[in-house]
Amino acid sequence: MSHVLVRKESKTTKGVIHLEGSKSISNRALIIRALSKQDFAIKHLSVSDDSNILQSLLAQTHGVYDAGHAGTCYRFMTAYLALQEGHQTLTGSSRMKERPIGPLVEALRSIGADIAYLEKDGYPPLQIKQFSHDQYSNEVSISGGVSSQYLSALLMIAPQLPDGLTMHITDALVSRPYLEMTLRIMKEFGVKHEWLDEMTIRVEAQSYQGKDFTVESDWSAASYHYAIAAFSQEAEIELHGLFEDSLQGDSAIAEIATSFGVLSSYRDDVVKITKSQGNKVKSLFEYDFIRQPDLAQSVAVMSAGMGVYSMFSGLSTLKIKETDRVKALQQELAKMQVFLSVLPKKFSPKSEDEYYAINGTATADEAPEIETYRDHRMAMAFAPLGILFPIKILKPDVVSKSYKGFWSDLEKLGFSLVKHAET
Repeated sequence: MSHVLVRKESKTTKGVIHLEGSKSISNRALIIRALSKQDFAIKHLSVSDDSNILQSLLAQTHGVYDAGHAGTCYRFMTAYLALQEGHQTLTGSSRMKERPIGPLVEALRSIGADIAYLEKDGYPPLQIKQFSHDQYSNEVSISGGVSSQYLSALLMIAPQLPDGLTMHITDALVSRPYLEMTLRIMKEFGVKHEWLDEMTIRVEAQSYQGKDFTVESDWSAASYHYAIAAFSQEAEIELHGLFEDSLQGDSAIAEIATSFGVLSSYRDDVVKITKSQGNKVKSLFEYDFIRQPDLAQSVAVMSAGMGVYSMFSGLSTLKIKETDRVKALQQELAKMQVFLSVLPKKFSPKSEDEYYAINGTATADEAPEIETYRDHRMAMAFAPLGILFPIKILKPDVVSKSYKGFWSDLEKLGFSLVKHAET
């Protein structure tokens, strides 16, 4: 499909959505099951491309492992393959070859892994040989400032190492909720850990205990429905499969959305989100996304659609995602007369942080064409604007990376989709 024209005539939105399983939780459970060498059931597993790719890679026993665009898969498989017999090549798409893997590779090498770069130092593809039988060290130091997935990859293999692993995080930890998610899922499968101090985690050598596991629905996916509610005059949407006490840091969208007039209530595994014309919307919004970077695009578009002047920080990791998400947001928001700009240091609340301001109210005389840059979150973040004016999303099939049912779920909520195939 080359593009889809998204529009919604009614400003009232009601519906029930059964969200797909969390990709982040699914991928961690899949790696742990493979490491445990036990065949237990993982229920409500994500049907995303990323999780399907990871399942295929874990089913391989030799040869070239191709992670495609799946960054989480690539990072988790780098650590996983270091413990497997023989030697393998781990590669990915052209974009994957531009995404850094050096910090994880160097950390693995420091404890005994045999990994070589096949093209550019610090980047995929990799040749990974069997881990040294003699673990060089049971301690590793690694930056927490690039990607928490490096840390999660190390932690998940830690109990399989002969001497366990003590991990020293050397600087500011980005996306900390994802690291905490990893540790909580490991605990679900019987693996204990200890925080020795604020930046040091110890995992002793031990065994994973297999048991059937149910994956929570995806709070990142829920963020698009919060945007739909925000843009509606009246909204009542039930999202099934989510919990108030969630493993996922992106559950913060429920609190964030209150600034945009959207409220949440909880019942068992259902979150009910509501919006009415009397709900208060803030004129100024400020948030640090360092803990929840995957929400930044949703909230940026929410700010633009509602004309809320917003200041964002904690966007550093967005530049090494599927695309440079900061640049992509700047380019696409500008098509609707909204501007995402870096604030001069003298205007930043904390001079050591980089702050961005979102200014303007999204408007369009004709349907703007939104380039998705092979980034699933670009497509899903901008689509809710179809409530305000027709919008054209290019390469919409990219949503399958994390949320295959996205477009059908929009139709359930009253959106009209006019699909155009590639010619």
